[in-house]
Amino acid sequence: MTSAQPAPAAAAGTPAPLPPSEPGSLHELVLKSLDDDQAQELVSIPLEGKSSIADHMVIASGRSTRQVAAMAQKLAERIKHGGFGHARIEGLPAADWVLIDAGDVVVHLFRPEVRSFYNLERMWAFGDSGTA
Repeated sequence: MTSAQPAPAAAAGTPAPLPPSEPGSLHELVLKSLDDDQAQELVSIPLEGKSSIADHMVIASGRSTRQVAAMAQKLAERIKHGGFGHARIEGLPAADWVLIDAGDVVVHLFRPEVRSFYNLERMWAFGDSGTA
């Protein structure tokens, strides 16, 4: 089993542990920011070797459109203040699905119903079984 596999949240009720992040990295900042903002079902998928778009994809849910929008805006602010440049945000103000492109880390924030419909974790998990 690799750290790229999404959490079996529906079966166990709690997400699988997140892969370790390098201290001071953009990935660590993103995970901490979302955790601080009480994101639900946080999943991190390493993309190195799978895609050139980013090194990590982080997927999380918020309880409402208001929480999703607030998490996205705070995350973009924290990325900028952390010295990682300007993150691009798509999907506001509707905030059903918000994409934050921070360069090496791409973040998808969803309302739970929208997340289960698109099921990005499953799409990106294909091919993980043979990876160590």
